[in-house]
Amino acid sequence: MSAWSLAATVLLLALVPCGIKSFRGTPMQRLVGLEMSSAVVTLLLLLLSQSAKMPSFYDLALTLALLTFGGALVFARFLERGL
Repeated sequence: MSAWSLAATVLLLALVPCGIKSFRGTPMQRLVGLEMSSAVVTLLLLLLSQSAKMPSFYDLALTLALLTFGGALVFARFLERGL
């Protein structure tokens, strides 16, 4: 197990509180949980691609980071209608 795999495992544990906030709480807390989990998953993908020595998978993490921003804007737009 390399240091990159160990860091990815530790970072995987950070998804637990994000998931709890995403499934429970007010709509604003859910948005925060969604944004935090997307940042954690992006870093997790970067660590896993470095661990597997496949730099071509960096594109996947970059794509996720870009699409998450748009998804959060759409989610916030729907939140605005409910408030």
